[in-house]
Amino acid sequence: AVGTFDEFDDDLEFGRCGRRENHHEAIPPLPLLDRRMCNSPSGCLTSALVGQIEAFVHHYNPQRYHESINNVTPADIYFGRDKAILKQRESIKRKTLEARRLYHRQHAA
Repeated sequence: AVGTFDEFDDDLEFGRCGRRENHHEAIPPLPLLDRRMCNSPSGCLTSALVGQIEAFVHHYNPQRYHESINNVTPADIYFGRDKAILKQRESIKRKTLEARRLYHRQHAA
């Protein structure tokens, strides 16, 4: 129906305000497995594939900032560094805003 929410169901998810997280963009492309080379299911995990999975996990947990947890890494939260990081960011933000106000006051006259 025209003008109803039914036509937008594919584009919107409840609670996301029209945004979707693109997890598929964060995952690096993995090498294709040649089924002829696999003698057993466990033999299909090549060292290249295991290495890429480990690299992705290492990037996702200790290095990648997560917006849902105030742009800190899960490792920062696990080791208790998140409060100090957020406090430091707030201090930098406060000083930056004060410097901008001072600059505009001096150049406004």
